[in-house]
Amino acid sequence: MARAFHWLIPHPLLTLILAVVWTLLQNEVSAGMVVFGIILGIVIPWATSIWWPDTPKGFRLGKMISYSVLVIWDILVANVQVAWIVLTVPNAKLKPAWIVVPLELRKPEAITVLAGTITLTPGTVSADLSDQGHSLLVHVLHTDDPDAARDEIKTRYERRLKEIFS
Repeated sequence: MARAFHWLIPHPLLTLILAVVWTLLQNEVSAGMVVFGIILGIVIPWATSIWWPDTPKGFRLGKMISYSVLVIWDILVANVQVAWIVLTVPNAKLKPAWIVVPLELRKPEAITVLAGTITLTPGTVSADLSDQGHSLLVHVLHTDDPDAARDEIKTRYERRLKEIFS
């Protein structure tokens, strides 16, 4: 029975999230939209399950929620900082930098979340991942100390992601 359930709904949490998000995106909640959200929540993970051969093991949802709150806060703060830089720093005094961030993370999911976090935060962009996945190339809009920017990425994000995906 459990095997049949797993075949029908390969990723139950993703199914639930998709159904809830679909329902919330509608202008009004109706039974038809809830049912359609559930159908989408079943069909999308089922259709894409062949690209999910290895589900992450040891994922800590509670720590991921606190990480998400931290990232949202950092995005808000970085928006203000970037606006301030754009409004007050002349182009001639802007100090952009390319930073190589050596990675201790090895799980592709964790590296993807880190790269996405960096790119979502205004003022930084993940530009490239080394062939073996041991370092990430990041562009920073303005920094006086590239080493400090690298260290902040490692301590603020990578350390937490190691805990989440351990």
